[in-house]
Amino acid sequence: MGDVLHALPAVAALRQKNPWCHIGWAIEPAWWPLLEASDGSRPLVDRVHEVPTRAWKRRPFSLQTAREIAGLRRELRAGRYDICVDLQGSIRSAMIGRLSGAKRLVGPEEPRERQARMLYTERVRTESVHVIEQACELLGGAVKMELTPGVAALPTDEDARAHCAEALIKFGVVNGERFVLLAPTAGWGAKMWPTGRFRELAVRLRTAGFRVVVNAASEKDIVARQVAAGGVAEIFACGVGELASVVRAATLVVGGDTGPVQMAGALGTPAVALFGPTDPARTGPQRFPGSRVRVLRDPASVVDHRRHTATEAGLARIGVDEVFEAAMEMIYK
Repeated sequence: MGDVLHALPAVAALRQKNPWCHIGWAIEPAWWPLLEASDGSRPLVDRVHEVPTRAWKRRPFSLQTAREIAGLRRELRAGRYDICVDLQGSIRSAMIGRLSGAKRLVGPEEPRERQARMLYTERVRTESVHVIEQACELLGGAVKMELTPGVAALPTDEDARAHCAEALIKFGVVNGERFVLLAPTAGWGAKMWPTGRFRELAVRLRTAGFRVVVNAASEKDIVARQVAAGGVAEIFACGVGELASVVRAATLVVGGDTGPVQMAGALGTPAVALFGPTDPARTGPQRFPGSRVRVLRDPASVVDHRRHTATEAGLARIGVDEVFEAAMEMIYK
């Protein structure tokens, strides 16, 4: 999710500068709601192409995978794209770019996976630190325009909004009552603030008069259940569309370097972001004039993208008091 949210401001900038250009996006089905609502509305792009690479990885040699890849190739080539820009910088995304048939396949000079550069027809050197600005440099270089990060409009899905509203009423959040959304999980263990501290934070927030909702992929999520134990919080198990709705409605979002916090940055919802082994200067939530994002990172934290299971040492040094104070600052600022 983070990769998509970090790429959106560049595409928003292109759309603003050239409203007439036709923009397509190849994306994993799980992240489709970031681009298109259930009613088919797409505020940013003209076409969305489903690319189920995770499914292909599970069944790489199956006839179904071969048919789906062939179908994607036909669909992309029917779009007659002039340029394909690889904003992800992986071998997989570069190969999808090749399937498009675009004469120009543009990627970064230093892609995430170095072998991908051999598939590009053109490479653009990026100088910025943050990946949002890097995406602007890359896309701008491809279309020969100077782009500055825009504010991307995520789809407003009425079905998801209604489901979210029903859940919040069930949780006792009525008449615009303020609530805090906690996002205690992350892509790997090292990025996760200790579960027990999330629970302590939930207790502190409830004592301060706030309802607390815990984001989870499933109601059986072990971490979410531990945080919400004893009725201190409610678990909201949801997909991406519903997540956008609950983030929009939240008074504050608290979590690590994870999708809900990145989404809060994109939507302008106040957030407290807890960083450890990843660098917020590179992958922190989007900020724009008027946005309220507080990033907490201990000086002892060291960048390390190896997927360790234990909480990174610097992240583990961030205490509940510090996070609670930051939360109050963001709410009452």
